[in-house]
Amino acid sequence: MSQIIQWFPGHMAKAFRLMRENLKHVDIVFELVDARIPLSSRNPELDEVLGDKPRLIVMTKTDLADPERTSIWRTYFESQGLSVVSLDTRGHKTPQIITKAARLVLADKWANLAEKGVQDKAIRALVAGIPNVGKSTLLNHLVTKNVAITGDRPGVTKKLQWLKTPTNLELLDTPGVLWPKFIDQRVGQHLAMTGAIKDQLINLDDIALAVLKFFREYNSEAIITRYHLSENIWETQSDVDILLTITQKLGFKDDYNRAAERMLLDLRRGKIGRYTLELPSDNIGEVIDES
Repeated sequence: MSQIIQWFPGHMAKAFRLMRENLKHVDIVFELVDARIPLSSRNPELDEVLGDKPRLIVMTKTDLADPERTSIWRTYFESQGLSVVSLDTRGHKTPQIITKAARLVLADKWANLAEKGVQDKAIRALVAGIPNVGKSTLLNHLVTKNVAITGDRPGVTKKLQWLKTPTNLELLDTPGVLWPKFIDQRVGQHLAMTGAIKDQLINLDDIALAVLKFFREYNSEAIITRYHLSENIWETQSDVDILLTITQKLGFKDDYNRAAERMLLDLRRGKIGRYTLELPSDNIGEVIDES
C-alpha cells in the first residue's frame, strides 16, 4: 500500500491568518503555480482566503516544464477567466512582464484613480503559493537584488515581509502554504516529485516508482538516456525492476533508496528533461478534505 502524503506544519496555519489580516492592504494577489504541476500546485484554500481580490496566475519554472503543455495550461486558465503569465522567473524581463500584467488586471481601478487625480500609485501585491514554487526567486528578480532566501527545498520563507521594486510594485512575501489533507493522492505524489514536500516525510522509493510509471507513458527514452539503460527495458522489466537496475547502474549496489533520492534530484533539476506531470483533462479532481 502506497504512503498517504500530507504536510501542514504550524507556520502554514499562521500564514493563512496573516494573509487574511493583510489582504485589505493589497490591490492584487500574485498566485504562483509550478508549470510542471499547474493543478496540484494550486492551493484550494486560497480561494476562500482571497475571495474576489484581483488575481494574477504566475506559472513559474517554465524552463523545466514541457512547453506544449504550458501553452495548454495557459489556455485553460484563461478559459476560466483568470489572467496568467508563464515565465522562467530568472529572466531579465521578469519585472516588466509581471508589472505589465498586473497593470492590465487593475486597468479599470487605476483608470478610476486617475480620474480622481491619483497618479503613479504603486501596485501593492500579495505573493502567494505552495512551498518551493519559486516565490523567493521571483521576488529577488523583481526587486533586482537578493532580499529573499532561496533554496530547492520547501519551507524556506517563514514570515511575511514587504519589498519594493524599481517598477513601482510593493510586494508582500508570504510563506509557502499547503493544505491539511489531499483526497487525491496523485496530488501528494506530484508535490513530492517536484520538491514541495520535504523528502524526510515521504517514502522516496514510492515516489521514484511513480516517476518511472509516469515516464513509461510520457517519455520513456528520457529515462533510458539518463541512466544508460537498454532500449527494450520498458518491455522486459517492471518499474520495480527498473529502479533496481538504475540502482546498479549508479553504483549503489542494492541501496535503492539512495537511487530513488538521486532520481528525484535529477528530475527536479531538469536532468531527465523537461516535463509536465498533469493536463487539465487528467481529472485529478477535488483535493481538499472538509472532514
